[in-house]
Amino acid sequence: MNTIHKATLDDVPRLLHLIHGYWKFESIVGFDAERLAPELERFIREPTLGTAWIGVQDGRVVGYLIAVYVFSIEFMGLVAEFDEFFIEAEGRGNGLGTEMIRVAEEGCRQAGCTYISLQVARNNHIARRFYCRQGFRSKAGYELHEKILTVGWPMQRQS
Repeated sequence: MNTIHKATLDDVPRLLHLIHGYWKFESIVGFDAERLAPELERFIREPTLGTAWIGVQDGRVVGYLIAVYVFSIEFMGLVAEFDEFFIEAEGRGNGLGTEMIRVAEEGCRQAGCTYISLQVARNNHIARRFYCRQGFRSKAGYELHEKILTVGWPMQRQS
């Protein structure tokens, strides 16, 4: 049985475990639980920043989804980005991901969001198909560009 709930401060250790797994999966370097824990706690305490959800399967935490909020003139209001979404391998294939997307979409609607975006690796064909089934489409003519502003920031993707 699958259940989904908004993350609380009590969920931070479980979130850190899942984030570590996600970062390994995506080859994101710089995982440091001691640095991330206070940021997760801040995020959970400040609902204007966004919302995190925890996915539980048969009593075991196996997934998380973090939506961050920003104001957009183009989309005339608050928008959400699914910043991180991950389900451990043993938790996939039973509908939890679809349920988590639906719960997160409804949560974003209730927060006043008009639009949701997400990023997915070009070579992650399974995730791309999954997001298409959930109604997400790539934005034709656009690509992501980024620039790190913090000197010495360790959380960069490996090339």
